[in-house]
Amino acid sequence: MSKPLFLRALDGEATARPPVWFMRQAGRYLPEYRELRSQAPDFVAFCLNPEMAAEATLQPMRRLGFDASIVFADILLIPRALGQDVWFEKGEGPRLGALPELSRMNDLAAGAGEALSQVGETLSRVRSALGPDKALIGFCGAPWTVATYMLDGQGAKGERASVRALAYSEPERVDALLDTLVEASAHYLAMQARSGADALKIFESWAEGLPDDLFERLVMKPHQKLVTRLRELGVDLPLIGFPRGSAALAERYGRDVAVTAVALDTACPLEVGRRVQKIKPIQGALDPLLLRAGGPLLDRRVDELMAAWGEGPWVFNLGHGILPDTPIAHVEQVLKRIGAA
Repeated sequence: MSKPLFLRALDGEATARPPVWFMRQAGRYLPEYRELRSQAPDFVAFCLNPEMAAEATLQPMRRLGFDASIVFADILLIPRALGQDVWFEKGEGPRLGALPELSRMNDLAAGAGEALSQVGETLSRVRSALGPDKALIGFCGAPWTVATYMLDGQGAKGERASVRALAYSEPERVDALLDTLVEASAHYLAMQARSGADALKIFESWAEGLPDDLFERLVMKPHQKLVTRLRELGVDLPLIGFPRGSAALAERYGRDVAVTAVALDTACPLEVGRRVQKIKPIQGALDPLLLRAGGPLLDRRVDELMAAWGEGPWVFNLGHGILPDTPIAHVEQVLKRIGAA
């Protein structure tokens, strides 16, 4: 059996059509997901129930046949592994308790994979259920993104001004937390690699709005350290870096961070994507709002992306997660347009 289309694209191959998967493809736009979610007492319990999380991961594969599946989990499991309380308020999002002492978190960092072994079991279940032509993606939140939640105590809004201010006023504290998160995330991802993941993704959801010096310090350096640490731990899987909101710096990121591929967000110009694609494979960057809207404008944008990036190594995806009220028919429209259905 030949290598899955998704992995061939990450290898740098210009495939006959781009492989496709969507961020948040397992989620609330699917009625079967909503039914499954109603059976769990809370969101964290849902993520840490391997049977339920595996089912959520497999649902979009059964219905839509994407080329890759991403394990159903959450970026805020790492703070939990480091001793910080994490819960989700209905209709409001995540909440986090008091930040533990750094020394305590450092003691727990190397055990993050073991502490979140339920995610590993989920991956093993999914891998055994997927066909050999489908790839399985594991992931973590990037250190800076996870740190913004840990320091703010909730889903930081807007430009995350209070946490950015801390990066200036208490640089040693923030940088030390990032180093701890690098270590914990490396062990967490290494556990996912051992459990059946075919590729790994680093989600930097809050890279936007950073001046270039902060981007270098808070995004690029921790990513470089994380990639290096993963390789030291023996992980040789492809890595996708997603510095969301950093279109102007995406080329620099692709050149200087040793990820295998760069995921691009909705604001990334086509020409920037072409330049990054000359360095390494890319992923993205359809607007989730356009996917929700559907119609001829959706077809037109898919065609534009195909014309701009289709001759190089590229994974078709959204520039951010699929929205809960997206009609399933619009997802099917895209899959048909790119020849994946």
